[in-house]
Amino acid sequence: MTTHHLAPDQQTELLNTLKSRFEKNTNRRPGINWADVAASLSIKPAKLWSLNEMERTGGEPDVVGIDAKTGEYIFYDCAPESPKSRRSLCYDGKALDARKEFKPENTAMDMAAAMGIEILTEAQYRELQQLGEFDLKTSSWVLTPADIRKLGGAIFCDRRYNTVFTYHNGASSYYAARGFRGVLKV
Repeated sequence: MTTHHLAPDQQTELLNTLKSRFEKNTNRRPGINWADVAASLSIKPAKLWSLNEMERTGGEPDVVGIDAKTGEYIFYDCAPESPKSRRSLCYDGKALDARKEFKPENTAMDMAAAMGIEILTEAQYRELQQLGEFDLKTSSWVLTPADIRKLGGAIFCDRRYNTVFTYHNGASSYYAARGFRGVLKV
């Protein structure tokens, strides 16, 4: 596996962006201070690269908490809508291979893996929605349980009528308004 790194100027730019977002959204993580997050990021350059990929593709990553078991900071994509550069994707490689025609360029699972992140679970998606209102016009694939995926399906979520909904679709489907949101622990 290739380890990715950002150039020093890219690191500085990303850290400035993350710090600014952190300071504008203090409600997302009470009790966490930026200096501690920055210190953790400074010793994990591969994680910085993944955060940059989240940022580059429109995810607007932000700290949403700390993992109680590992002490790692948890970043979610906090863009108001599903990241634009991560839409029009079917769920995974198996779904892509099953399409006979009109195949999308990539899959949500493959793109997340290439970025070094994971797709939000349904529970994580619901946690995100406690921090604000997301996906009012779009939807996001979420990690699908194996028993559903085995039968050809995949699940996605959105927020409508001030309620978070979970739906199903064939995993090979893709739509211009459906993407995915990621999570990264640092």
